[in-house]
Amino acid sequence: MNKTDFLWVEKYRPKTIDDCILPEHTKTMFKDFLNKKEIPNLLLSGPAGCGKTTVAKALCEQLGVDYYVINGSDEGRFLDTVRNQAKNFASTVSLSATEAKHKVIIIDEADNTTHDVQLLLRANIETFYNNCRFIFTCNFKNKIIEPLHSRCAVVDFGIKGKDRQGLAAKFFKRLQQILVAEGVEYDNKVLVELINKHFPDWRRVLNECQRYSVSGSIDSAILAQFSDVSVEDLIKNLKVKDFGYVRKWVTSNLDNDPNLILRRVYDGLANAVDGPSLAAAVLVIAKYQYQIAFVADQEINILAALTEIMVECKFK
Repeated sequence: MNKTDFLWVEKYRPKTIDDCILPEHTKTMFKDFLNKKEIPNLLLSGPAGCGKTTVAKALCEQLGVDYYVINGSDEGRFLDTVRNQAKNFASTVSLSATEAKHKVIIIDEADNTTHDVQLLLRANIETFYNNCRFIFTCNFKNKIIEPLHSRCAVVDFGIKGKDRQGLAAKFFKRLQQILVAEGVEYDNKVLVELINKHFPDWRRVLNECQRYSVSGSIDSAILAQFSDVSVEDLIKNLKVKDFGYVRKWVTSNLDNDPNLILRRVYDGLANAVDGPSLAAAVLVIAKYQYQIAFVADQEINILAALTEIMVECKFK
């Protein structure tokens, strides 16, 4: 059994854009590229595990183009790879018999590359424009230099509130199909808990399901293993302005969805601060929830939100 047969995230990776779980407007845009049989340079940004690399590969497979994937996290070899293999790949004419006009280079996790490397990539985009397209994927688009932004069509994979429920439902059905195919018994309630906990990180959910399925079933017994966000002690220490405790609390809860953390904080503050302070806290939480989609460090973002609440709010 090879690695891709064993790992569910590879075994069940969608092969077409239709199979990808995306907001309809985003999926329609990618299907338009397929209909035109050509893609622009793309910058796909969004949270981990939401399908950016899968979409990039599906586009290439459906277009029938030659493509080459470089992992931006492998900084040690990345520069040499771009200068040598990628340059040779991009500069040669495709031998593919399809109607697609260009080769494609996928730079995965491009936000892990340095400024100098990104400048080199900018130069390559211009040099090989007639023969090759580039698709960059990243979690944090603010870590990608502006010259690359301006040379790419930027697609944000961040999921808005109105799309969340529908996409979660689609992934829930997909997850059920995978578990049936693998012969694993499951409890729907547990699947819902997993999806809500890690949304929209589909990769994480699938990896967790594979881990829990070793016993042959995914049932309510594993719910006790899920870490939950308890804010009772946090609220007490926000009141006494114990920054040291608040910082430790954030570190110990980083395994949870940042949106969930801030939502639980809001729920906990409802009866802990006076009316005007609750209104101020709502504005603070809304601001930092918005920033979750593009900040470079989630720990610092959450800690900043809690620090502002600690300083600005009047506790009962």
